[in-house]
Amino acid sequence: MPNLMSGFPPAPDRQVTLANWRKNPFSRWAFRNVRQLLPTAPIKPGTASPPLREDLRDIEIISFEGLDGRETTVRDARLASFTDGMLILRGGRIVSEWYHNGLDAETSHICFSVSKSILGTLAGVLTEREIIDPDALVIDYLPEMKGSAYETATVRHLLDMTVSTSYHEEFNNPSQDLLRYRAATGWDPQQQGMPSPDLRKFLPTIPLGSDPHGAKVNYVTPNTDTLGWLFERASGRPYAQLVSEFVWAPMGADAEANMTLDPFGMARPGGGISATLPDLARFGEMMRRRGFANGRQVVPGWWVDDIRRNGSVEAWKQGCMTDAFPVAQYRSKWYNLGAPGSAIFFGVGIHGQWIYIDERAETVIARFSSQPDPMDLPLDHMWLRGYDAIARRLSS
Repeated sequence: MPNLMSGFPPAPDRQVTLANWRKNPFSRWAFRNVRQLLPTAPIKPGTASPPLREDLRDIEIISFEGLDGRETTVRDARLASFTDGMLILRGGRIVSEWYHNGLDAETSHICFSVSKSILGTLAGVLTEREIIDPDALVIDYLPEMKGSAYETATVRHLLDMTVSTSYHEEFNNPSQDLLRYRAATGWDPQQQGMPSPDLRKFLPTIPLGSDPHGAKVNYVTPNTDTLGWLFERASGRPYAQLVSEFVWAPMGADAEANMTLDPFGMARPGGGISATLPDLARFGEMMRRRGFANGRQVVPGWWVDDIRRNGSVEAWKQGCMTDAFPVAQYRSKWYNLGAPGSAIFFGVGIHGQWIYIDERAETVIARFSSQPDPMDLPLDHMWLRGYDAIARRLSS
C-alpha cells in the first residue's frame, strides 16, 4: 500500500497505529518510524567515527537455492523476502550496500530480537567490571522476583534462555501469555477498562515450569527484559545509557540508536532497539574481531570466546528451536550454528532481522526486513543458504 501516513491527516486506511504497526503492509513504514509510534530512549553515539571504507563487489547474481527449490540470486531473493536493507562487510570493508522501501543509511530500523544479542554483548562488559555476576541468583538483584520462575534462576540461566517456565511464546499464533506480555510492553493498544500494564508488574508473574533450570533452551523474551531491569538495578543507570556508554559509543557508532519504553519508562531490551544498518554492521564487525572496534577493546575478548565456545549442545537438543536450526548452541543471546567450533554465529529477530557472522570468511552481513510473518522458517533457511553462498564467493 503506497503513501502510508501521507496527508494531513492520513486517510484512515493509510494510518499506522499500535493496532496494525507489525502487520503488512503497515510494517513497511512502521519498522523505520518506531519513534513516531512508541516512547523511546536515545542510545547515543560517541564522537564522530571514520566512515566504513569500501571495497565494492558485484554480489547481485550470486546464486543459491531459493524458496521453491529452484535457483535464485541475491537480487531476486532480497525482493522476494521484503528486505528493506542489506549491508555486507568483508574484512571490515563494505562490499555491498543496498536499500529499499524508503530506508537509507541514516534511517533507523527496528531490529527486534537482535536487541537480545546487544544485551548479551553488554553483559560481558558489565561482568568484567564486576557490576553483575552471571553465577548470582536473579533475586540477589531483584528481590521482586520471589515467587516467580526467576526466584531460583541465575543470571546465566537468563542469558542462555534455559529458565524453566510454563510461559509460552509463539509469534505466529500468539498465546495468552504473549498477548499479556505485549500489553505490558506498550506495543499493543491498551484494552479499555483495564489497568495500565507495565513490565515491572508483569515479569514477576512468569510461572515456574516443571524442568530444572539449565536443562533445555526455552526461548522466552521476558528473560531478556528481566536482565535489562537487573542491569539497571546493579548499575544504577538506565539501560539505554548502559548500551551507549559501554557498547554503542566506544565501538564507534555513527548515529543515535533508540530503545522502546513501556508506559512507565522501562526499557524493552528483548526486542526494542532501532539502529541504522551501517551501525548494526559495525556491531557485527566488532563481534567478529573478538570485541575490538574503533581502535580499542570494547567487549572483553574472553567473553566473545565464551559466547562462541560454551553454549550447551544438549540444552539445544532438548529445547524448543531445533525445527529452526537443528544443530546449534545458544550462549549469551547469540546463536552458534552447527557443531561446536563452527565459524558461523548470528543474532536474528522476527520479521527478518539479521546479523550473520562468518569468522573464517571474515564476512559480516546485516539485514533489515519487513517480512509479513514474524516467524518464516523457509525464508530464514533460504537466507542461511544465501549468506553462506555470499561468504564463500567473497573468500574465494
